[in-house]
Amino acid sequence: MKRACSFFVLALTAVIMQAQPLAGKEYKWAWTGWNRPADVNPVIAPLAESEFWCPMQSKSMKWEESDTFNPAATVINGKVVVLYRAEDNSATGIGTRTSRIGYASSDDGLHFVRHGAPVLFPDASDAQAEHECPGGCEDPRVCMTEDGLYVMMYTQWNRKLARLGVATSRDLVTWTKHGSPFSEAYGGKFVNLFSKSASIVTTMKHGRQVAAKIKGRYWMYWGEQFVNVATSEDLIHWTPMVDAKGDLLKVIEPRDGYFDSSLTECGPPAIVTKDGILLMYNGKNRADNRGDKRYTPNSYCAGQVLFSKKDPTKVLGRLDVPFFIPEADFEKSGQYPAGTVFIEGLVPHDGKWFLYYGCADSRVSVAVYEP
Repeated sequence: MKRACSFFVLALTAVIMQAQPLAGKEYKWAWTGWNRPADVNPVIAPLAESEFWCPMQSKSMKWEESDTFNPAATVINGKVVVLYRAEDNSATGIGTRTSRIGYASSDDGLHFVRHGAPVLFPDASDAQAEHECPGGCEDPRVCMTEDGLYVMMYTQWNRKLARLGVATSRDLVTWTKHGSPFSEAYGGKFVNLFSKSASIVTTMKHGRQVAAKIKGRYWMYWGEQFVNVATSEDLIHWTPMVDAKGDLLKVIEPRDGYFDSSLTECGPPAIVTKDGILLMYNGKNRADNRGDKRYTPNSYCAGQVLFSKKDPTKVLGRLDVPFFIPEADFEKSGQYPAGTVFIEGLVPHDGKWFLYYGCADSRVSVAVYEP
């Protein structure tokens, strides 16, 4: 009973601490007040009966039997589409199975119908096999251009090195892989650097969320240990920004004593608002005395940071507490029992914003925000 009471007090303290600073004038730019819709979550869970012919294994695989999580989201033909990471049951342990990207669509953003087969997956015969076999394709983020081209930034995982990859599509089903976004920058200096989690800056135009140009270029926040910036003219080839020493420019980093004390990992596509560029990100809490005692050690909670529209590297504001934390049982169990709400998909639909996130590396859920 003592342990249960202690847990309740800790959880209640976290909620109180979350609510207090967000009421201040300096946080008016933040998007807070996200609600989990009743009786719908998780919206996507593993399916043992789903099978497809795997070109890497040369056999039929139950490709989403084990876990489904870490979703991208976008809109096509008025429907919300979630592109989610799915793992087969080929091994035991995080990072040891093969991941593929599944497709599910919805009229209301809450109830989904699956495509039935993955739309992006490792293939031993394609040009990216070296980087994607046998680990696969992971953790997508997706945005679209004004002319309807969809751009996916995802993680290529060969079980040796995680690398960002780029793919494009017109229908969200058939994708063209382009390899590393950094292949041409600085003579390929950053191609074989550990890299993941890219959030392209978007804006609202004529009721659609599309990739934004600032100062004539597209911008992207990316990274896991700290947040970097890159720019592009075509959304496929990107140039990371560097400091005076030629090292990657760090625009935000982990903070001792806060929920993001271990790492700051980019979330869904950033969005240009009236106040600046809003980036939502995933913060991991340290397990030692440098972590935030208000939150579970090693848990992932969601934060927000505001950048200047005139200078997208300049921080204008940052939440000191998460706006979204693990609460439901399935957000604190599964592959990652420390607790995870890992945000990756953000779309406008029917006058609301829908945030899609991975639950403990095992399920997909949604939260809704009404401006």
